[in-house]
Amino acid sequence: METKLTGTGVAIVTPFHFSGEIDFGSLGKLVNNIVENNVDFIVGLGTTSEAVTLSPKEKKEVMQHVVDVVNNRIPIVMGIGGNNTASVVDEIRNTDFEGISGILSVAPYYNKPNQRGIYEHFKTISENCPVPIIIYNVPSRTSSNICAETTIKLATEFSNIVAVKEASGNLNQVMEIIQGKPENFNVLSGDDALTLPMIALGAEGVISVVANAFPREFSQLVNYSRLGDLDDARKLHYGLVEIMNLLFADGNPAGVKAALEILGIMGNNLRLPMVPITHDLYLRMANAIEGLKK
Repeated sequence: METKLTGTGVAIVTPFHFSGEIDFGSLGKLVNNIVENNVDFIVGLGTTSEAVTLSPKEKKEVMQHVVDVVNNRIPIVMGIGGNNTASVVDEIRNTDFEGISGILSVAPYYNKPNQRGIYEHFKTISENCPVPIIIYNVPSRTSSNICAETTIKLATEFSNIVAVKEASGNLNQVMEIIQGKPENFNVLSGDDALTLPMIALGAEGVISVVANAFPREFSQLVNYSRLGDLDDARKLHYGLVEIMNLLFADGNPAGVKAALEILGIMGNNLRLPMVPITHDLYLRMANAIEGLKK
């Protein structure tokens, strides 16, 4: 049966001990809390996971732990991407996809390929990937935008390219993709604050950062939006908007890790070059989280 990677996906963080080692106990606690609060799928080893600071061995250990804890309750997506196409393909070929429903693959960064290069990159990945692929377009991090025409071409020509995580912030581009895409291709928000308007325009869900800390509330927001209940969706959106802004004010995942510490789920530890948020921002976040509980 086909796995639908729609609704609320969560790009999970990787908890660390103060020493810098992976905190697998907190990782399990985080994953269970997310799954038990009705999200639709989990994404491991995305940007929010600080995957670029993990060794290949650590990446395998993290994903195996996530697979074990989830225990087939919801689909799991694995981040596999980069700016060296051959290296990405090699990683895919050497990955055990047992328990993994798909991959999230970011657009090539730093090299700044043109649209033909981006197309050929994902074409090559598609031809070598045994599971569905979600393209990740995040120009603020990659310095190159996957234009709507390229996304639609990839979606049309390769059946295992099933969705795009759109974090361009360009709603005109989002609308062009939604209007031109094949029916079985899904647009997912890559920006928590734009999730409601994107779903109202025809997107099918989100891959969220905020839902690490507030999975139940954010999942409800997405569900209301998809049902067309925009009054209730707006109430949840505006209830969370201050938290959303604070979480990204001093970098991701620094903000959400601070929130998760405040909520008692894990420690506020990151690997360089990421550092914790400022003390002032931490206090503001603690106050906002306390207000959200009322």
